[in-house]
Amino acid sequence: MNLQQIRYVVEVVQHNLNVSEAADALFTSQPGVSKQIRALEQELGVDIFVRHGKRFTALTEPGRQIVAICERMLRDMNHLHAVAEEFSRADEGVLSIATTHTQARYVLPTVIRNFRERFPKVRFSLHQGSPRQVCEMVIAGEADLAIATEGIGDFPELVELPCYQWTHALVVPKGHELATLEPLTLEAIARHPIITYDGAFTGRDHINKAFLGRALKPEVVLTAIDSDVIKTYVRMGLGVGILAKMAFDPAADADLVCRDLGHLIESNTTRIGVLRDAYLRGFVFAFIEAFAPHLKRDVVERALRGDGEDYGL
Repeated sequence: MNLQQIRYVVEVVQHNLNVSEAADALFTSQPGVSKQIRALEQELGVDIFVRHGKRFTALTEPGRQIVAICERMLRDMNHLHAVAEEFSRADEGVLSIATTHTQARYVLPTVIRNFRERFPKVRFSLHQGSPRQVCEMVIAGEADLAIATEGIGDFPELVELPCYQWTHALVVPKGHELATLEPLTLEAIARHPIITYDGAFTGRDHINKAFLGRALKPEVVLTAIDSDVIKTYVRMGLGVGILAKMAFDPAADADLVCRDLGHLIESNTTRIGVLRDAYLRGFVFAFIEAFAPHLKRDVVERALRGDGEDYGL
């Protein structure tokens, strides 16, 4: 058994059992990958993959457990490098963050700018995706942290750290009847076509729940994952927008009116997701605290150990 064989197994699984794609990602040949995996299976005395001809079609029962161990071994190898770098280059390295568009566009720029002033040798790698995708990136070792509002709690491999709460807002053109209507109600909003987030993003469940709780069935004419896209179509007159209040910029969006919906739609909590067995370098702890000041290093370390869940939010 060797580390190369373990990498091959994990890479094949990450490429949906496509050996050819895994070989390309590993810069090697398909027969070479297949040969090394077969050698590992022979050494272990069990099949890891179910085969149909030369194709892998599924994981066997022992294969599922073996893959989980292989993934853990590769993470531990990465942790060894991280420990060495922590003591040889404490303030230097790469911080990889997987997050949604709203966080990347409206929240992280200021945090990263301020953080870079403290840690100028730390480079950032931002990966965007749906909440589920960003969680999977962390589990696969492609990112150190996931930042999202939804999804993190669905993955037992991740520790969930609540960061801050936020509300939705109604966005309409100036002069629109909802711009000054008092009191602003869900019934009044539901009389207009609505433009809001895709179902998996940015608190959409809370939006649906609020209207359903009032027995309302609003006409959602367009959904998007990008707040700027929502505002663009609001400007075109296609409908009224419901988006994260943080995505409204009073200067850039001066032609629009923003009205807080915190009294009508349940607030949301943005969270950070970290692997339970992760080794976090010092600057990662520093970034988490910069993003959410109540998440100091000792608080995060207790969470990683599973000790207590009072995060002071």
